[in-house]
Amino acid sequence: MALGKYTRVDNRRSASSYCSTVTIVVFVALCLVGVWMMTSSSVVPVQNVDVGEEDKSEVKELVSETNDGNNRQFEDNPGDLPEDATKGDNNDGATQVEEKFEEKVEEKVEEKPEVKAEEKIEEKTEDGSKTETEDGGSKTEDGGSKVENDGSNSEDGEKKIDGDNEKKNDLGEGEEEKKSDDDNAKISDDDNEKKPENADETKDAGKENSQIEEKVEQTDREQDREKTENGQVVNQSSNEVFPSVAQSELLNETATQNGSWATQSTESKNEKEAQLSSDQQTGYDWKLCNSTAGPDFIPCLDNLQAIRSLHSTKHYEHRERHCPEEAPTCLLPLPEGYKRPIEWPTSREKIWYFNVPHTKLAEVKGHQNWVKVTGEYLTFPGGGTQFKRGALHYIDWIQESVSDIAWGKRSRVILDVGCGVASFGGYQFDRDVLTMSFAPKDEHEAQVQFALERGIPAISAVMGTQRLPYPSKVFDAVHCARCRVPWHIEGGKLLLELNRVLRPGGFFVWSATPVYQKKPEDVEIWEAMKELTKKMCWELVSINKDTINGVGAAIYKKPANNECYEQRSQNDPPICDKSDDPNAAWKVPLQACLHKVPVDASERGSQWPEQWPSRLDKAPYWLLSSQTGVYGKPAPEDFTADYEHWKRVVTQSYLSGMGINWSTVRNVMDMRSVYGGFAAALKDLKIWVMNIVTVDSPDTLPIIYERGLFGMYHDWCESFSTYPRSYDLLHADHLFSLLKKRCKLVAVVAEVDRILRPEGKLIVRDNIETINELEGMLKSMHWEVRMTYAKDKEGLLCVQKSMWRPKESETVKYAIA
Repeated sequence: MALGKYTRVDNRRSASSYCSTVTIVVFVALCLVGVWMMTSSSVVPVQNVDVGEEDKSEVKELVSETNDGNNRQFEDNPGDLPEDATKGDNNDGATQVEEKFEEKVEEKVEEKPEVKAEEKIEEKTEDGSKTETEDGGSKTEDGGSKVENDGSNSEDGEKKIDGDNEKKNDLGEGEEEKKSDDDNAKISDDDNEKKPENADETKDAGKENSQIEEKVEQTDREQDREKTENGQVVNQSSNEVFPSVAQSELLNETATQNGSWATQSTESKNEKEAQLSSDQQTGYDWKLCNSTAGPDFIPCLDNLQAIRSLHSTKHYEHRERHCPEEAPTCLLPLPEGYKRPIEWPTSREKIWYFNVPHTKLAEVKGHQNWVKVTGEYLTFPGGGTQFKRGALHYIDWIQESVSDIAWGKRSRVILDVGCGVASFGGYQFDRDVLTMSFAPKDEHEAQVQFALERGIPAISAVMGTQRLPYPSKVFDAVHCARCRVPWHIEGGKLLLELNRVLRPGGFFVWSATPVYQKKPEDVEIWEAMKELTKKMCWELVSINKDTINGVGAAIYKKPANNECYEQRSQNDPPICDKSDDPNAAWKVPLQACLHKVPVDASERGSQWPEQWPSRLDKAPYWLLSSQTGVYGKPAPEDFTADYEHWKRVVTQSYLSGMGINWSTVRNVMDMRSVYGGFAAALKDLKIWVMNIVTVDSPDTLPIIYERGLFGMYHDWCESFSTYPRSYDLLHADHLFSLLKKRCKLVAVVAEVDRILRPEGKLIVRDNIETINELEGMLKSMHWEVRMTYAKDKEGLLCVQKSMWRPKESETVKYAIA
């Protein structure tokens, strides 16, 4: 140990010995100078003597500094120092130290100097206070906790080597002093890199470390009890201990049957190259995006160059996604006067005007209680075009019209088409309903942005020429309040798309003027809808008028079997071909056909899920033991193990071990969800989670919907269909290491910065090489690292986005009007 070595060196030296040594050195030096003058040749030992003398003074200073530093480091627990750090010196001990030092230097010189996956923890509480700990030691700063093994002891490491060399010289090994300065520097750096392992020797004696060991032993016993009869561990994860004694389980993932996960096991070469690249790149040249959309830039929706080249806009092609060939790597400016968003549930009623400084919608729809400008706020009276007297009354009126709709029990996950500012979805939370709302980015300025700023789920999308990014048969109900979607045209292609995503036996609530007004245009649309829905075998279960709001609604029910389809006299709309996969949804063109209802009892869609909340934690009936899950176990067991894993992670680490104030968190995204376990574990908080299933991952999104959660498909090599500053927290589990093979990681990080709110949190779980690379990028954007943790080549990173913006700008040519 460093402390023991320095103490022994100090005890063995005395002032008199130093004086006599100096005298001898001076005498020898004079003699050597005389010989040099006579022979006109240089003498190298003069340098060695001078260096040795300088080293001696450094060792004396280092002894004092090291003793003081260690006293400070352990000032809260002075009685827990290791025994060998305080015991006296003897010759045997010196010999042992010398032998250990030689062994460690030889081992380290042979090792390849690459980043080690050593334990590394860094944590910072919400109030900004920190504590630092290096492999068992603790250093308190401002009363919080920040634990980091950052290898910042290079200076001490150099002095430590010098001291050992001096000690070896006293033991008769003077030849060690004849090494070059370059060799000494190399050994110093290597030994400094090895130093954290030496520090681990203090663990067995500390009281805090004893508690950690007891926790690990207890965790091991719990894991042993989780083993199945055939010896397989149900929970494929390793438990880690945080400063708060909370656990972080780094999931050991295995390859899936379809091979989409196998790339992680063959990724070592790419990871090493990426690591080398990240090590060489010490800075990133971030610039502000200069685009017509300004702070509200959505790359795939504001690609004006692509939109101008469209041959037609008849089917709203100009509102669909048109992503640039290369995703932007610039950062967006903040709106002038931007403030931290108002917290839920107050945000449902009002938001800061300067966060979304758009007044056009208030001017156009203010009289319909959509949104109003009230001083420094934008206020939302709770109404809309169809529910001017309040959304809750409207929601309850729908259930009174059809009691089987059973908000929050039978109908848990619904789709709101043409949502406006999403007040319908915002008040459905009071009925325990989760609403996926969407509307286009059009002349109704910032309607979806208003919804997200309020804390209501929404995305920017349009029903145009492509399928919606959702699986088939997943929504319990679909709602459309005065949405101007031409359902009846072109063979009912758009309504047939709703039929695809609607669960068999689910309801379609159509609250629009053709239902209750008698204008010629409305009557024509109503007649066309009656004919179309009859051909689709939809049952009109209710048509009713709300006297308070003065609106009406027609409520249809999708058939739960194929009897009606088989009895039709004409195949119109036609039944889709058997080769047509209804779950294919990513950039798939719309088709005007009907998909048959599943009838096999083991097939998804043949039965209604259990009522909420029972459906959350039970494996769907159509997950069979004969199927292999994502992590290698039978599908139902895989589902259960994943849920148990995320419950432990969220409860024991995320909620208490990272210093996150969850009362400030409302909009959450799981950027790479599998079974939705992360979102399910957060169900008791007042938040919502957008579960993203990446397009190159196993298609588990239907499972997420089956358990009463929601999400969508996405490719993170492209921009997400949301406004900037939409989410309070992003969670990425082993996502970035997979993306590095297909995308520029810098562009993905720029997209993360775009959709995350200032002061928002990003939690990343990934391999240590990717964690280190991400940490460098995020620090270059002045993000605050709140926690890092690494062990066994797996890492955890929690960072907070800052308000910092670059000063230089970069013009995004395709986004300039």
